[in-house]
Amino acid sequence: MDQRSRREKLARSGTNERKQSVCGAYLGVALLMNGIITASGAAPFQKILLHAEKGISVPAIEITRKDVPEASGNWFVRKTTLVGGKQEGVELITVNNGKLQFTVIPTRGMSVLRVEMGAVRLGWNSPVKEVVHPKFINLQSRGGLGWLEGFNEWMVRCGLEFAGHPGKDKFINNVGDEAEMDLTLHGKIGNIPASEVEVTVDREAPHRIRVRGRVDERMFYGPKLQLWTAISTEPDSSEFRIEDEVTNLGAFEQEFQVIYHANHGPPLLEAGSHFKGPIKRVTPFNAHAAKSVTSYAEYSGPVKGFIEQVYCLEPYADEQGKTMILLQNAAGNRGVSMQFDVNQLPYVTLWKNCNAVEEGYVTGLEPGTGFPFNRRIERKAGRVPKLGPGQARRFVLQVSLHDTASSVAKAATLIEKIRARRETQTDTEPFKID
Repeated sequence: MDQRSRREKLARSGTNERKQSVCGAYLGVALLMNGIITASGAAPFQKILLHAEKGISVPAIEITRKDVPEASGNWFVRKTTLVGGKQEGVELITVNNGKLQFTVIPTRGMSVLRVEMGAVRLGWNSPVKEVVHPKFINLQSRGGLGWLEGFNEWMVRCGLEFAGHPGKDKFINNVGDEAEMDLTLHGKIGNIPASEVEVTVDREAPHRIRVRGRVDERMFYGPKLQLWTAISTEPDSSEFRIEDEVTNLGAFEQEFQVIYHANHGPPLLEAGSHFKGPIKRVTPFNAHAAKSVTSYAEYSGPVKGFIEQVYCLEPYADEQGKTMILLQNAAGNRGVSMQFDVNQLPYVTLWKNCNAVEEGYVTGLEPGTGFPFNRRIERKAGRVPKLGPGQARRFVLQVSLHDTASSVAKAATLIEKIRARRETQTDTEPFKID
């Protein structure tokens, strides 16, 4: 019995659930399993915006306090559909909590397009100006770099069957023989439209607002992976949360990879910006990055012809396994921090692309299950996890926006507390790869 069947069976087991429709019952149990229904049993406001199996699609809607009078604050959730060019038909969901606003792209694997809070913006000025529909993306183009044809989000997931650089890898084909396949850059999940999307708002304080979605990466004689994500915030908060669950719905063990490719340009990125983290070890990705490894955490302004530099980081954590990384501007009065569990995401990739603005002036802070080497290399290094039949793995990222010097300093102090005076090992050469 697969995960969905188990949930539907559970939904039918209670008296109240039997009075609901199958869709409502399934949704109620899904909310319970994901900790959305409160301890008192109060069900949240729920609105299904997309359900492929049931033929539900709401092209445009706005949800406000008028729909959920129990939820205080001047907040709204708005769904729109883009028109024209390569973005024709792309759906966006914008959540504004009264202080912070983020925009989710269900059409592009539930990626987050941008986040804004006053003078703080998470995102970047990509040469790709439209939110490109996946139907216009050829992942195989330019030697497997086609993923870059739509790359302009603040956060896009890399995975799920594979992530990292393109190239060859082995797999077992439909007749049971070992064969060779071409892996494309950063996998497929960021270019798969969601099959289910819903909005929920807790009726009880603190009235968390969620956009939940399901994205399937499945094929016959291939992976059968399911992503459920909830991207959420609370009214008037300067924080938001990404909660993901990846499940293997197949009958056999399945490899998977996840990298959270979070990208930042101005105003957080500028000459003098700084990366901070309780880093145990930093290793340059290649010989080019090795030339600047001693200044890996420092940023220049845009430099025409800059060749990207990538650093593989292993962070320290506190006693609960939690760690934090921070990007701050030159003045130290604007920044963004990300908290996560190293038991879930033990590695961080720092990507520096300080090229001309026209080419894409951007840096990536990327927690993940591994580094962005080709999967065959990651497998040899022991950084490709597996899921057993029916097994799921959970990943949580807590993101905080900082708009004052004191807020940035507080985050930096927490990082130093996690570091606890422990030293950083700085490798001057890349990993040795066979």
